[in-house]
Amino acid sequence: MEPPFDDLPGVIKTVSGYSGGHTENPTYKDVSNGKTGHSEALQVTYDPSKISYEKLLYVFWHNVDPFNNKGQFCDDGEQYKSVIFYRNAEQKQLAEASKAAITEKFFDKLIATSIKQAGNFFPAEEYHQDYYLKNPKTYKFYRFTCGRDRRLSEVWRK
Repeated sequence: MEPPFDDLPGVIKTVSGYSGGHTENPTYKDVSNGKTGHSEALQVTYDPSKISYEKLLYVFWHNVDPFNNKGQFCDDGEQYKSVIFYRNAEQKQLAEASKAAITEKFFDKLIATSIKQAGNFFPAEEYHQDYYLKNPKTYKFYRFTCGRDRRLSEVWRK
């Protein structure tokens, strides 16, 4: 999820990590076993004078499969399901409104993406940060073999 946000004017930084669980300072190994209650998450720091929260939500939706209730693309498990974590009442309202719009657009499908209050965020290990930049060939191969781009095109084609 880093690349589409890193490319946005007004996004200051992104950090891969884990949120929503009950284990303090989880590791990738802890989270990937599905027992910590965390979701893999992306923390986005942005300048609201340059980009709106609504635009961030738009980019989020267009980079997930909102119908997959088992995870995302190649990754199955609770820790991989799409979720929007909000920090305040305004963000919650905007997230819920964006989900309502997606639900209306895809009226015949169940939207599996959840909306939850943000709790503690734990940055992932350094090798996960900017993975797509550090390992471009591996990242592109993963996206292709998982069918990520093909599925996103199917879901979000104009």
